[in-house]
Amino acid sequence: MFEETLIRHRRGLIMLTHMAVFSLSLLAAFAVRFDLTIPPDYLRLLQLTLPLFVGTKLLIFGVMKQFSGWWRYVSLDDLLTLAAATLVSLLILGGVVYIAGLLEFPRTVFVVDAMFTATLLAALRVGIRVYRERRGVLSQQGTETEKRCLVVGTGATAENLVREVSRSRGLGIRLVGMVSPDTRYVGSRIGGQQIVGGIDDLPRLVQKVAADQVIIALDGNSGDITRRVVSLCSSNDVGYRILPPTEDLVQGRVSISRLREVSLQDLLGRPPVRLDDAQIAGLISGETVLVTGAGGSIGSELCRQVARFGAGRLVMLEQAENPLFHLERELTAEYPDLRLEPVVADVVDAVRLKAIFQLYEPRLVLHAAAHKHVPLMEQNPSEAIKNNIVGTWNVIQASQDAGVQTCVLISTDKAVNPTSVMGASKRMAEMLVQSQNGRSRTVLAAVRFGNVLGSNGSVIPIFQQQIAAGGPVTVTHPEMRRYFMTIPEATQLVLQAGALAQGGEVFVLDMGEPVYIIDVARDLIRLSGLRPDIDIPIVFQGMRPGEKLFEELSTSQETTERTAHGRVFRCMIEPPNAERVIDAASTLRETALEPFTPAQIRRALFETLQALESGQPIPRRIRFSDSGKIIAFVEPAQTTNPTAH
Repeated sequence: MFEETLIRHRRGLIMLTHMAVFSLSLLAAFAVRFDLTIPPDYLRLLQLTLPLFVGTKLLIFGVMKQFSGWWRYVSLDDLLTLAAATLVSLLILGGVVYIAGLLEFPRTVFVVDAMFTATLLAALRVGIRVYRERRGVLSQQGTETEKRCLVVGTGATAENLVREVSRSRGLGIRLVGMVSPDTRYVGSRIGGQQIVGGIDDLPRLVQKVAADQVIIALDGNSGDITRRVVSLCSSNDVGYRILPPTEDLVQGRVSISRLREVSLQDLLGRPPVRLDDAQIAGLISGETVLVTGAGGSIGSELCRQVARFGAGRLVMLEQAENPLFHLERELTAEYPDLRLEPVVADVVDAVRLKAIFQLYEPRLVLHAAAHKHVPLMEQNPSEAIKNNIVGTWNVIQASQDAGVQTCVLISTDKAVNPTSVMGASKRMAEMLVQSQNGRSRTVLAAVRFGNVLGSNGSVIPIFQQQIAAGGPVTVTHPEMRRYFMTIPEATQLVLQAGALAQGGEVFVLDMGEPVYIIDVARDLIRLSGLRPDIDIPIVFQGMRPGEKLFEELSTSQETTERTAHGRVFRCMIEPPNAERVIDAASTLRETALEPFTPAQIRRALFETLQALESGQPIPRRIRFSDSGKIIAFVEPAQTTNPTAH
């Protein structure tokens, strides 16, 4: 409260301080001139000229903007301006006294008064800055939550960082030493911080001072040193952040804000989408929610969001035990009142899945379990069919049998006009959702994602690893574009879809314009404090099997409409015949169990999908001739459960 009052009346207080200094300086000048005993005649002269001196100096100092600066940030330039204002005052006052006819005014008083004025005001400014910075250092030393940071660099960028940390509270940083690229400077100090070693000493120094993080604050043309420091940090398991050079920040060549880690939102090229929390809370609060694939990047974030929105019970279904174990520990610590049910199970196991659904009776099911890596699924198409198609059918059937209110499938934009096994298997999963909706009281819907920034296996972590290793960054094609969304956007879209779903829809998010992958790579390099094609090379490795240059969000057969939430769209299509979709899924399941080559299974997947979408007969069994052509055995119409056997 006291500090706020000072700030509110800062200009008036500064003027009063200057008036006091001007008065004291003139009195001291007279006292020095007359050896501390001012004769009566000159004492009257002092009283006569005091208002003249104070008033003239106030006017000149005001014109030269000496009352508007922040003394806590005083610099050498500010002190030079102060000296200039004092000199101008000296000259003008000399002229005024001469014009006024005060010829008996001692000439030495002018010079001594100017010296006292400049010295006292400079001392005040510097003293306040020293006090503020010292208080900042002391407050750091008493804060246990702040990260202990080593600074690499001794130039202007590092000096500015040291000064900023020393005078600013709440940055979460405590500097514990500096590291110099030039070992000749070891032992000297910058802004009170000691240079404790060279670059090669970094691993030892991290241990010695118990550093939590390394801040790289190097000036321009230091790409080789930066790569060396990043490599040392990575190999010694210590985090690092890069502060762009001062000249880059000033000239706008680097868009990163001061001293923060790369934010994935910087790569979106648009503001992040915020969805309707109240509507989502109404869907989840107090209810039992089941998440499949709970250990994955999307599934685990879904679990966090479900916990945040106040679910009564969260069933986390995951096939891999390690990520499930860690997720349970995390959520137990953060939400001790939430009933957590960690379940190790595979969605391909229909019998086990049905038993789980009957036991926990979830109201909402979020189906995130899937194989999603495009090149990997080109080599393992049978696993994509089993997990993405058969697994989805098992989740739908278990939801219907258990009376689940809403089940949301997580799909992908790669399901639109698919060219990859992953995309084709997800398109089949969407068709299962669309065809089965309305056959029970369970509302079924799907959500299509663009590329999710930061998810496991996505391009961003790969780029970050390549940058940390010094490059090169590998990009498939200069024209490749993708839609991007953040993990929070993706997970909230799933929850929003659950609240908006009426049945059979596919929801997509307004993700703005697609972004060129090459631009993402360059932005990420710049955001890491480096220069693309100079510090970090970029190479093109060619498109991989199943990849497209650009993705689409809806097909030409789908009608797209905006929902009540302006940034969420609903794609609708005439639902396919349920029996035909199940027949196709059953055929593909049997095909995935056959000893076919990956190329044969891939061909069977695409030809079955084409037959389903074009209205052609669905093959019940698939065999291949010696020439590699499909021999499709079409049997009489008979619906086959794909989960049988």
